[in-house]
Amino acid sequence: MKFVDEAFIDIAAGDGGNGCVSFRHEKYKEFGGPNGGDGGRGGHVFAVADPNLNTLVDFRYSRRHEAKRGEHGMGSDMFGAAGGDITLKMPVGTIITDAETGEVLYELLNPGEVITIAKGGDGGFGNLRFKSAINRAPRQKTPGWPGEKKNLKLELKVLADVGLLGMPNAGKSTFITAVSNARPKIADYPFTTLHPNLGVVRVGPEQSFVVADIPGLIEGASEGAGLGHQFLRHLQRTRLLLHVVDLAPFDDAVDPVAQAKAIVNELKKYDPQLYNKPRWLVLNKLDMVPADEREARVKDFVKRFKWKGPVFEISALTREGCEPLIHAIFRHVQSEQRTENEPVEVDPRFAGDAPA
Repeated sequence: MKFVDEAFIDIAAGDGGNGCVSFRHEKYKEFGGPNGGDGGRGGHVFAVADPNLNTLVDFRYSRRHEAKRGEHGMGSDMFGAAGGDITLKMPVGTIITDAETGEVLYELLNPGEVITIAKGGDGGFGNLRFKSAINRAPRQKTPGWPGEKKNLKLELKVLADVGLLGMPNAGKSTFITAVSNARPKIADYPFTTLHPNLGVVRVGPEQSFVVADIPGLIEGASEGAGLGHQFLRHLQRTRLLLHVVDLAPFDDAVDPVAQAKAIVNELKKYDPQLYNKPRWLVLNKLDMVPADEREARVKDFVKRFKWKGPVFEISALTREGCEPLIHAIFRHVQSEQRTENEPVEVDPRFAGDAPA
């Protein structure tokens, strides 16, 4: 299935039903009085985060979504029925924004989360509502209120703990295959990965984290070159970035340091916050470097790249060095989660009971 991470939809909640003007007409009851009921409310439009979905492709081909309007009120004190609601299933990680203003309205971050994205209109009042001591036979009624109508943009950002970034053919897909349950396409030509792949890495019983592999980046990606610029958004929610570098490119004219610097520049241009995320350097394809040259080549790369952060040397193909990297990642993710879950310290001056 083609991966679609952006879609535009039009939604319309149902209008409320109109109120009714009616009077009781029964034999032997001279003063029957008003009995016109209210209209029913219009149907709502809900969005639910479905963990079984990983694409917005359904909304690419079905743009208009309308809920039913409420039924009109009737005589004999009968109120109109409410219009039927509709529920739109969306992948976890979907951001819903106003297509006209660009304002972010909702985010679906938790599986099973349900939000109301358009409210149905209230039903109108029947003449029964207007009965009073001085108006025994009211003939007033009100129409139903219109339901909300919106033009929305849906944008999917996958939820992962760790994101892989690097040039095409850096070995990202091989790495995620080696350490997780993901099975992306692997081949010896650029842009093998055409859409993000998620993989769950099992460290131990009930111990795991999620890795996202996005299409390879090239220089100019932030301006639209290549494929990766479409998917950089998927790295924005990660806790850690792994910069995978091909330490043994097939073409001797290719400089791994220049490629690595190009990736860093693209991150900085695209989003400074993404650039400032924790980032580790993963030097891949050591199996293709002679054993007596590995140490010198790694030192030369780190020196010319001017890198001062964590460095891991691996071979995703033979899985050499992958185990220590996995455990280091898990410890980092666990520490980040603990930090996020720490209770916020409250100033003693404001620690009293909140007003009712």
